[in-house]
Amino acid sequence: MEQRQQRKASKQWDWSQFLNKSLVKKLIIAGIIVALCGLLVVNIFIWSSDVSKLNKPAPQPTIIYDQNGEIASKISNSNIEGVGIKQIPEEVIHAVVATEDQRFYKHGGINYFAIMKAFVKNMLSGDIVAGGSTVTQQLAKNAFLTHERTYTRKIKELIITKKIERTYSKDEIMERYLNQIYFGEGAWGIQRAAKTYFGKEASELTLSESAMLAGLIKAPSILSPFKNMEKSIERRNLVLSLMEQEGYVSASDVKKAKEQPVVLNEEEVEDEYDGKYPYYVDHIIEEAMTKYKLTKNEILSGGLHIFTELNPTIQKATEEVYQNDNLFPASQSDQLLQSGAIFIAPESGGIQALVGGRGEHTLLGFNRATQLVRQPGSTMKPLSVYTPALEQGYQVFDLLQDSPLNIGGYQPKNFDKQYRGEVTMYDAVVNSYNVPPVWLLNEIGLEQGTKSVERFGISLQEEDHSLGIALGGMHEGTSPLLMAQAYSAFANDGTMAEAHSIQKIEDADGKVIAKWKNKSTKVTDPEIAQKITYMLKGVVQEGTGKKAFMDGIDIAGKTGSTQLPFANDAGTKDHWFVGYTPNIVGAVWLGYDQTDETHYLGTSSSGTTPVIFKEILSKAKSELSDEKFDLSGIEKKYKNEIKKIKEEKEKARKEQEKEKEKQEKNNGKGKGNKEKNKGKKDKDDEDENEEDEDKDDEDE
Repeated sequence: MEQRQQRKASKQWDWSQFLNKSLVKKLIIAGIIVALCGLLVVNIFIWSSDVSKLNKPAPQPTIIYDQNGEIASKISNSNIEGVGIKQIPEEVIHAVVATEDQRFYKHGGINYFAIMKAFVKNMLSGDIVAGGSTVTQQLAKNAFLTHERTYTRKIKELIITKKIERTYSKDEIMERYLNQIYFGEGAWGIQRAAKTYFGKEASELTLSESAMLAGLIKAPSILSPFKNMEKSIERRNLVLSLMEQEGYVSASDVKKAKEQPVVLNEEEVEDEYDGKYPYYVDHIIEEAMTKYKLTKNEILSGGLHIFTELNPTIQKATEEVYQNDNLFPASQSDQLLQSGAIFIAPESGGIQALVGGRGEHTLLGFNRATQLVRQPGSTMKPLSVYTPALEQGYQVFDLLQDSPLNIGGYQPKNFDKQYRGEVTMYDAVVNSYNVPPVWLLNEIGLEQGTKSVERFGISLQEEDHSLGIALGGMHEGTSPLLMAQAYSAFANDGTMAEAHSIQKIEDADGKVIAKWKNKSTKVTDPEIAQKITYMLKGVVQEGTGKKAFMDGIDIAGKTGSTQLPFANDAGTKDHWFVGYTPNIVGAVWLGYDQTDETHYLGTSSSGTTPVIFKEILSKAKSELSDEKFDLSGIEKKYKNEIKKIKEEKEKARKEQEKEKEKQEKNNGKGKGNKEKNKGKKDKDDEDENEEDEDKDDEDE
């Protein structure tokens, strides 16, 4: 009986095992079918993909519109000067392969190991931070897709990549890649890059030059030898090492290439960008890339429609002024004195106009209006000292100390090396004295000043947390763009709108793909902003900014200059003027790109940047309203206080004159006449000295 039960149980177990095996087989078969169907679908997508565009690159121009919706400029990279694969040296190809895609000749367009590595990295980070793209994938991305970081876009990229690999040979793929990639300095494609950087045909490039150009692909703006030779050579050497590692060159070849001197092209290269308002367009491209994550290729060849804040009248005025050399101090023969200017609407933060340099323009070259980083000098005083002091309860007419100061070894001096004992805050601002703001910052506390600067949107480094910030002393500095943005708070009742140039971006089909969202920050109270404006208006009416004064237009502003990095009391490194009307804010910087013992500014800022500012506004006067600063009761209150101070000074002066006359009478008529004439001469000299002091503004 027991044996029968065991046999029965055994049969049941066998039947269960059979069912399990059958299910596994079915699942395997079903999996194979699904995989085959998936493979079929993928291949259908690959087969149906159209990559014929690569036969003849035909990028669509991007159209730029001004604030009125009118066409302002057009940009395109359609002037690519293509070259055949036989005209491209093997060194260039090997350098690109060693740097960008070491398995280019071994894979079928996709490096699965790199993709898996990137996938794991993305999963760990919880976001898409890595790509693992091959040269073919980069070509697919640049020619056919946007650069958004999504898995959907990545799948499309893989499908198009496989179609490209099935349609073109490796040499054809490499040829198209090298003819479309951007090498910086306005150079699209290897041929233009060879001419731009080395003044030669692509076929004439040496191993060293090939490695340097291949190294630029990663970050052309940063690694350009025209901007940073040291970084460019460091990158070139890395490419050479990778080429040696991959077996393309020998150690001796690498040594010879490193020893070869880098001779850059000094001749003028024709700029492919022929559109209007080049510096403004440069900033649009940079903003589209940084804020809206578009790439250069998408912008320059995507047929986009970009609507901007550009005011064509102010932009034209700015460009005309920057083309007039008579408005700028003379340059040294071997280096052009540079400058940058930017104008912003204070309520919206919309960039109305900008010019990023003097001389020849290069597409996406260095923009001194937006990318320059320099110490701002005395233009920092309203941000770091006077705003927080007013917030702490100080008043415009309060007396500040103006006597020799030594705080932990820091000894600021006024530009004229004189001290006045005590001065009002108003006088300190108007005449750009240096000692009073340092004393005042020390009184209210350094932290109050640094927090104020950061509220105005200017980032500080650890080294900037010192009393030198009162006079604009910074480890690196800031830009005209950020200074204009900061001062816009004074013109907008204490509220600062983020500066921007783009309103919206539409694709070639008219679909909105990016749109500006207003970002405003309350920096200080309206009353504080009005008090600062009152003082800065005085700077233009009777102080160091007098040369920015315009009849009928309310202008407030601040001059600034910085010390030279070497001993020379007669010169300055940077000149600034940041000024505003009720409806426009502007910042102007002037200086040499490379300051040394023979390249510096020999005049004060009061006679340079305010003049440039005024000339631009004069040419754009039709865009300026007759609106006055709304200082309401503050102006009346301060007028009364300053009137009182002036009356006291006048009373003291008259009493001194009476005392002198009394002494003269006591000394006799003849002697009295002699002393009287001498006194008159001394007074004339004193008046003349005071007039000269008003003209000077060598701020620390």
